Formats: sequence, structure tokens, C-alpha cells
Amino acid sequence: MTSFKASSCHSLNGSIKVPGDKSISHRSIMLGSIANGITNVSGFLEGEDSLATLRAFQQMGVQIERTGSNITIHGVGKHGLRSPSEPLDLGNSGTSIRLMSGLLSAQNFNSQLCGDESLSKRPMSRVIEPLSMMGALIDSNESKPPLSITGNQKLSAINYTLPVASAQIKSCLLLAGLYAEGETCIVENNTTRDHTERMLRGFGYLVNTSKGQISLMGGDELHACDIEVPSDISSAAFFIVAASIAKEADITLSAVNINPTRTGILDILALMGANITLTDERVVAGELVADIRVCSAELRGINIPQELVPLSIDEFPVIFIAASCATGETLLTGAKELRVKESDRIQVMADGLTILGIENEVLEDGIRIQ
Repeated sequence: MTSFKASSCHSLNGSIKVPGDKSISHRSIMLGSIANGITNVSGFLEGEDSLATLRAFQQMGVQIERTGSNITIHGVGKHGLRSPSEPLDLGNSGTSIRLMSGLLSAQNFNSQLCGDESLSKRPMSRVIEPLSMMGALIDSNESKPPLSITGNQKLSAINYTLPVASAQIKSCLLLAGLYAEGETCIVENNTTRDHTERMLRGFGYLVNTSKGQISLMGGDELHACDIEVPSDISSAAFFIVAASIAKEADITLSAVNINPTRTGILDILALMGANITLTDERVVAGELVADIRVCSAELRGINIPQELVPLSIDEFPVIFIAASCATGETLLTGAKELRVKESDRIQVMADGLTILGIENEVLEDGIRIQ
């Protein structure tokens, strides 16, 4: 067992560039693999989850070359993937298994998706049910991985309203919709991250979005493009909070993804009184990017607006730390999705806060932190 010792610091100053965005890294491999031509990716996140996606597509016959964070993908087209010789092990990556279940439901070969002990406990009915409505054949272990997908199924487009705010479900169905007959339409009541829609457009695929509806027609092709992966705001979040609660702090994080479907943490911290400034805002490969300057601030507790929850779903563990250092009470509700991640993030964080002497109360769909 590895032990870590944390020591307090007097100040936090300087500039930093955090690793590439995980969501975009996953999608670059998936779409680059089924595109026609060679896709070059820079800034790819060399983490276990995104590397699991990379290895899975290599198992399906895609030539992918990697030099550090630079990736070259020799796309095989929408119908060029080959049957893997063994189950595709996706480790702990929920993004990989959910998005790939949509993509593989449309292939002409059978496949099996599996993962580690944690992934094997994750709910998959939320993608199995709508994919089955499209004509997919998927067997599971009581709606949990491993998933066995039967190939050679003719998929039909559907109109589907997301039962929960989930970019993974939305993206899964859009990837299946690439192969479906007709127009696939997804309705979301709450905005979720839109990296899939943006990247599909980058690959030349027409995606329509209007008033909470996302739609595409099946049958078109994807054409290779170059992708520059910006820094991941989920990784930047730890430094943003650290600088906010440290004394005499002044840091700048460069080239961070500020896609408006991902910046809930910035909005929440701003409501808490954080001193955050965005500079040099620009568009890189279809994604909004900026340098983020953060200085020390006196944070105050707030009731977190529920509409910001899906825009910051992966950042709540570090937001809880900000709340612990704020004056007054912070209340989070409407975040039940945190309980079905790789762990029950609400309970795990509450247990940690209790150990540190932070008063908190776990709610069914959130937490109260004093």
C-alpha cells in the first residue's frame, strides 16, 4: 500500500499546463478509426482509460502509432473494423464501454466488452435499452458488464429522450446513429458535454442541434482531420481550487478547454467568490480554449444551482474541498449520477471529509457541507 504525506504551503504561484482532455482523447480514437484517411492527434491524454480505447481499436485492426502524446490513426472507414480475436478489455473506463457499445452494435461481427471489477458493477441498461430499440442485440450480466454484442444487425433510427443527463448515453446513440437507417434524434432536458457533436462536425459529418435536440442522418462517411487536444478542465480543477483556497496564490493554467458544457466548475466557484479570469480565449479544433488565471479568494458557501450539476459532474470531488474551506454551508442536490460512477463519489468524499473533521450530511442526491 502506498502512503502519501501532504504538507501545507504558504503560497501557490506560477504557470502550468495540465494534460489533455480525456473526453476528447477517447473520441479522437473512436472517430479517427472509422474515418477515411489519416488522423493526427496532438496532446492525447496518456491515461489508462484513453489508452484502453486506443488498444481496443488496435485489436479491431486499426493501425495506430503513438509517440508520447502524439497519435497517428490510419482510419479504416465506417465498415473497416475487424472482429477482435478476444474480448475488448476496457479497464475502468465507463466512457469507453458505453460509447463503444453503440459503435459496435452496428458492426458485422460479434464482440464482447469487459473491464475491471469496478466497471463490472456499472449500470449499462441506460445504453442497452435504447440500443435495443434501434435493433441491437446485446447480452449482459444483469445489465452490467461484460456486454456481448451480436453483429450483423440492421439498426433503425429512433427519437429518444434521455432519462438522465448523460453525455455517454447521448454519444452512444449518436455513434449507433451513424449506421442507422433514417434520422436519429436525441432530446436532452439538461445540457451535457457536446464533444461528440463538435468532433463529428470536424470529421465532416452533419449534426443538427436545436433547443435541446441533437440529430443526424445515418449513412454518411467521416473524413480524417487533425485534432489538437486542449488541457482537461477536470485536471485543471484541482489547481483552480488549490489556488482559490491557498494564501497569496496566483497561478495561470494554459490552453484549458472551456467548452461551455464543461465549465460548471468555473460558474460554481464564481458564485462562491473565487477570483478567476479567462484570457486569450480562442477556438482550437472546434473547441473553446483559454488561459485561466486564479488568485486567492475568500470563498463562501452556496446552494449549487441544479442546472450546473451536469456541467461539472466530474469536478464535484474537488468542489467539495472548496466547500470545506468556504465560510458557511454549501448544499448540493440533483447529483444522483455521482453515486453510479467508478465509486459512490458522494459517500466516498463524505467519508474522507469526516476523517478530516469536516461536518457534512449525505443526501440521497447530494451532500450538505458546513
